[in-house]
Amino acid sequence: MLTDIASISAPLIVGGLVSFGLCVVVAITTRWHGTHTLDSTNGIQKFHIHPTPRVGGLPMVLGLVAAVTMCPPDLRNKLWPWLIAGSPAFAFGLAEDFTKRVSVSTRLFATMASGALACFITGYALTRVDVWGLDWLLQYTAIAILFTSFTVGGIANAINIIDGLNGLASSMVLWALLAIAVIATRLGDTVLAAACLLIVVSVLGFILVNWPFGKLFLGDGGSYFLGFSLAWACVLLVERHSEVSPFAPLLLCVHPVTEVLFSVFRRRMRRQHPSQPDRLHFHSLVNRRVMQRWLPNGSKTVHNSVGGLLIGSMSLPPAVLVQWIYGSTPACLTAVIALGAGYIWLYRRMLARFGA
Repeated sequence: MLTDIASISAPLIVGGLVSFGLCVVVAITTRWHGTHTLDSTNGIQKFHIHPTPRVGGLPMVLGLVAAVTMCPPDLRNKLWPWLIAGSPAFAFGLAEDFTKRVSVSTRLFATMASGALACFITGYALTRVDVWGLDWLLQYTAIAILFTSFTVGGIANAINIIDGLNGLASSMVLWALLAIAVIATRLGDTVLAAACLLIVVSVLGFILVNWPFGKLFLGDGGSYFLGFSLAWACVLLVERHSEVSPFAPLLLCVHPVTEVLFSVFRRRMRRQHPSQPDRLHFHSLVNRRVMQRWLPNGSKTVHNSVGGLLIGSMSLPPAVLVQWIYGSTPACLTAVIALGAGYIWLYRRMLARFGA
């Protein structure tokens, strides 16, 4: 097992270096492509002070492709289906980064299509969630594929929604994938562990350019691909290993999932469409209220980066906790409820103390 992981040391180094190098190139050549790639500062969810390229997902994915290409043949053949399945989510997200004209519904269907494609290519789909009645329904292949596609699409869009501050979404995915890699290694699933680690080093190459100065953004292409990758890693972990509770992956995704569900509820209560943007996301409140109170003399960039690091670190406790309880559904469910309740308590406390 250790020998198998050691065999990807060179791909890991190459993937990280290619991702970082290409991210630097994209950041310093803005004058050549900025007409198509810059993210403006206009918008109620914008916190950067200068137009910034939003195509960081492209060099990150290219770094991953370079890493996979260098893997041993048997491992490489098992990883290509992952990249192929994620291509619809990545392609439609990248199209939005360049054109700003791809609708939310189109991108949602693209991420769900990636989930369905992954099911058809690999033969895996969620067949158990430890919920009475639903597990019985999931024994029907069509229902399992539809449910898996919906779940993958939901996680991918959740990662996109929380991608509002420097390093936030990317660090959250990084911690979650590292947690899955550790569990997979303990269970002897070196293929899943290798896939997660290869994605992690590619993400790290991007983070080094994105944080703390925000010279390059993940963009929809990057956030959708990372969201798909995290969701699919969760599917494989549960389906390949019966000893893993289906609520263990939910614990790793508790913040983005809670953010999405609470955002839909909040907008419904305010009689807004669920897809309508606002400035009331958790990260928005932290950046606009908490950071200004804690760092009154800090620049907007400092507020952005410190807030992103702070919220991104919220995924670290679940990543550590899950190592001890991944086999227990009651323990994982209790942790999910506790952390979800903690998120709502913090959110309401910020509103009460700082206002909207």
